[in-house]
This record gives sequence, C-alpha cells and structure tokens, in this order.
Amino acid sequence: MGSPEEEAPRPPSDITVFGANSSLHGLSHIFLPGGVTIRRLLWAAAFSSSLSIFLYQVADRVIEYYQYPHVTILDEMDSPVMFFPAITICNYNSYRKSQIRRNDVFWMAGLLGVEQGDFDDFLAALGQPADDGGKFFPSKTFNMLEFVQRSSHNIDEMLLDCKYRGKDCGPENFTTIYTRYGKCYTFNSGLDGNPLLTTLKGGTGNGLEIMLDIQQDEYLPVWGETDETSYEAGVKVQLHTQSEPPFLHQLGFGVAPGFQTFVSSQEQRVAYDRLGLLHATLQYLPPPWGDCKSTPIDSEYFSTYSITACRIDCETRYLLENCNCRMVHMPGTSTVCTPEQYKDCADPALDFLVEKDNDYCVCQTPCNMTRYGKELSMVKIPSKASAKYLAKKFNKTEQYIGENILVMDIFFEALNYEKIEQKKAYEIAGLLGDIGGQMGLFIGASVLTILEIFDYLYEVFKDKVLGYFIRKKRPQRCQSDNLEFPENQTSPGVTPNHAPRAPVTPSGVTRTVSDSRRTCYLVTRL
Repeated sequence: MGSPEEEAPRPPSDITVFGANSSLHGLSHIFLPGGVTIRRLLWAAAFSSSLSIFLYQVADRVIEYYQYPHVTILDEMDSPVMFFPAITICNYNSYRKSQIRRNDVFWMAGLLGVEQGDFDDFLAALGQPADDGGKFFPSKTFNMLEFVQRSSHNIDEMLLDCKYRGKDCGPENFTTIYTRYGKCYTFNSGLDGNPLLTTLKGGTGNGLEIMLDIQQDEYLPVWGETDETSYEAGVKVQLHTQSEPPFLHQLGFGVAPGFQTFVSSQEQRVAYDRLGLLHATLQYLPPPWGDCKSTPIDSEYFSTYSITACRIDCETRYLLENCNCRMVHMPGTSTVCTPEQYKDCADPALDFLVEKDNDYCVCQTPCNMTRYGKELSMVKIPSKASAKYLAKKFNKTEQYIGENILVMDIFFEALNYEKIEQKKAYEIAGLLGDIGGQMGLFIGASVLTILEIFDYLYEVFKDKVLGYFIRKKRPQRCQSDNLEFPENQTSPGVTPNHAPRAPVTPSGVTRTVSDSRRTCYLVTRL
C-alpha cells in the first residue's frame, strides 16, 4: 500500500500565507484556512475600523500640509555696530522763482496753472519785468531736464549746518537724485565711492543732525491747481536702504520749519533713535507658503528688487508705452517729456495708473527686506532767547528764521534691531512623522510593512498573470497518454520492476508517465 498523500504547500500568493507572515496587525486572525467564524468577523471589523480611522487621519494631515501654514517669529537682536540708513530730502517747492524766465513761463504755463493772458501778472508776482517791449521770442524747443536742474533748490544754499556723530559734514556728503519733487538730495547714499556710514551708539548725537533753510522767499506763487501745485512749506524726508530708490511722494514724511524734529528710528531688523528710526529686517516666505517675491527683478534700471524699484520701473515702462517719453525723475536714457506732454499725457497717465489700473503694476513684497520705523517728536525753534542770535549768525531777520529754519535730528534709539521672520509651520518631515505615528497606532504598520505588501502583490502578479501565460503555452494533451510500454521492452536482462527510461525529445524536454495518474509533466533542463 502507498503512504497517504501529504497536503501540498500553499504558494506565496495565497492570502492566508501573507496574513500569517505579515507584520500588519490583525491579518493573521482574519485570513486563516477554513470557513468563516464569528472570531474572524470580529477581527475583520476591528481591522476595518482601525484602517478607516488611519486613512481619515492621513487625509486630514495631507490637507493640512497643502494649506501651507506658516508662523511669524519676532525676535529682537543686539548689534555692536549698525549701518546708518540713506536719508533723502526734498524741498516741497520744486522750482525757485528767481530762476524762472519768461521763456520758462511760456513753456511751463500749463504745469504752473498760468493762463496765456496772465503771463504779465505772473511775471510781476515773480518780481520780474512784465513788459519786454514786444521783443520776446520763445525758444523752438524746451529742455525739461535742464530747467529742473537750474530751477530746483540747491543743497549748498539750503544746508546751514551738518553734523554726523559730532563731526562736521557738508553738501559733499549729499548725492543728487530726482523725484516727483524735482531735484532732491540723499545723505549716505553709498554712491560715488563713498563708504556706508555706521554708528556705534544709540541716542541723540550719534546720528545725523542738520539745519536747513527751506527758502520760502523762493517759493513759486500758487496760480492754479495742477499736479505740480504745492501748498506746504518744509521738506519731505524718507529713510530707506541704499539699495532701494526713494519714493517720497508716497512714503516720505514732512518736516516743518520753525521746529526741531527728532526722528527716532529702529531697524526692522528694528531700532529707535532720536528722530525716531525703526530698522526692521523682514524675511517672508515665497509661494505657496507666502506671497513674497524671491526671484531677481527683471529690470534694465535696477539690480535689486524692492517695492519702490518695481513701482518706478513699472511707471517708467507705462509712460514709454503710452506717451513715448519719460518724466525727469524716471530712470533710463529715453526722451524726457516736454511740459505739454507732462500736462496732456504723463500726469494723467500716472494718475490713472495709481488710482484705477491695479493690474498693470503688481509689485509683490520681497522675501527679504529692511525697513525703518519712525517716531517723531518736535520742539519749537527758535526760542525767544535764541532768535536774535540766529538772525545775526545767518544775517537774516528773526521772522525769516522762524519761517524758514528747521533742525532735524535722526538717530537710532538703541543698537538693536527687530527681526521678523516667517517660517513653515508644517513641513514634509512633520507630515511623514504624523502619518508614521498614525500608521503605527492604528494598524501597527511601518515602512517595511509597505514593502511586504508590494512583495505580496508581486507574488500575486507572478502567479496569476505570468502563470496564465505559461499555462496557455502548454499543449492541451500529452502524447504519452496513449503510449504503452511492454514490461520486457529492453534486453532480456531487464526485470519487470525496472521502469522504462523515458524518451528524450530533441527539444530537451523529458516526458515521464505516472502509473497512478496519467499526467504529463514538462521539465526544462537548465
């Protein structure tokens, strides 16, 4: 009698084999040989619930990650030395009346609000003879840039006294720059080979202190309301970094005559000084965590990106496209607009751009920037006790001193700065950590468990798909099923107990016949 047949081993693609060997918790209690039992159903329900909770938590974490949350960190840092900001100063009056000629009035009448019939009255208000005996012939062309250079206030005449950290300074420490107010002047611009100034202490006397004469006697009479009309008396001031162009008509602050103004500043990075300086260094995140601009500026006029550089560049391009010229304060070498183009095209175009067209000039906040916060305080100058002395010192009347002289003291409050930084609140490492924790808690899995699942899927693929094609290539019926082998087929010396040797086909495949089952096996020689 033959021995009883042993149960054939299950292939790796069998789910019960995978369940028994997997590190995924619960599968070994669900996928077992045999029928369905209550115990297996309970384990299946528990595993399904845990898997559902796990997938819900994963979805929640993924949604949180793609919301790109960020946090803002505020920190105050000390510094042994700090760079002083650039300080740009403009007189509210753009053109000095002593520099205006009849030809200038002829060309500039529209910008000054002077009608043609009012020329003589306007010239009389300027203190110039109105009647030239009919010998006036206007020029064929008018150079707006030359007019601005000639008629604007000069720093040599405006600056009465200048000290930086107790040491004398002068007009040579100021650089000429053009803005919407005409010719302006920047202290500590870093241009022309001048090194950037630093300060070692905070407080009054450790920054810039200047005395200015705003020259109200040179202010043009207001003859009509235009974009060039100014009702104020004093200077416009802006504190900015050396790499950022000034934008005084929107970002500057005013300083009035008859007062000493203290500007305490803090760098943000952040610092306060006597005129009220705040210096802050801000670091923002680029998209998708934030909306700042991290790429370099695409401009032929500026090398460093800033909001003001972007605005000036955009306004320049807008005027070149719509008016075929640029304003005096705009960068580049293109043709400067004539006074007529100023009135009819340039000024209206800029007004439209600022007030209504919000899509043309879209300037993002740079990811790294420095700004200066300001705290202003003022005291009256001159006092009754000093009025006569100042009038004598500058050879002016006491009334003139009170109406034209101002003192401005700009300093850091302390040698520290405020650092404002945006950071990612949820990064990929946190996402993977949360998913891994939830995976281990609810289904007891790890990265290696995922590899086990892929290995099992490979076994299933190999057994089901590749096995299907292998079986499809096998012959439907084995020819050896009809073969009969006589017991004494070989030589007389062969006994009946000896099995006949299977014939070898030319293809290298051995065919054998089983007595108990008429089954054909194909064995490939390796």
